[in-house]
Amino acid sequence: MADSVAGSTTSGGSAPRSGILTLSIKDKKSLYMAYMPFLINGGLFIPTNRPYEMGQEVFMLLNLMEDNEKIPVQGKVVWKTPSGSENYRSAGIGVQFTETGGGNARLKIESYLAGALGSERPTHTM
Repeated sequence: MADSVAGSTTSGGSAPRSGILTLSIKDKKSLYMAYMPFLINGGLFIPTNRPYEMGQEVFMLLNLMEDNEKIPVQGKVVWKTPSGSENYRSAGIGVQFTETGGGNARLKIESYLAGALGSERPTHTM
């Protein structure tokens, strides 16, 4: 089963086992809303209603914009937004990229978002 929110789709396993998520972000606005530059090594907010534990390892295949490449990314859950959160925030998890498993994704994301990262616009997390 796949969840979808604002130009992105996900699917994945359930807690507590590590699962493989697939995340496809179709446009720059959705990428900006999902990217978490304030995390060491960067990270992404992944919309999902599936249960995950803090610190749980997550593996994902990330597809950005119109790029056909699926970028393998390793990370861990560092943020949880449960269903029904205040301010109409989307349910999901924040995944911090590992130092070795997320570098390529971080570079690609930051090149797509060049100039927008210092913006004060709200995101899914802050």
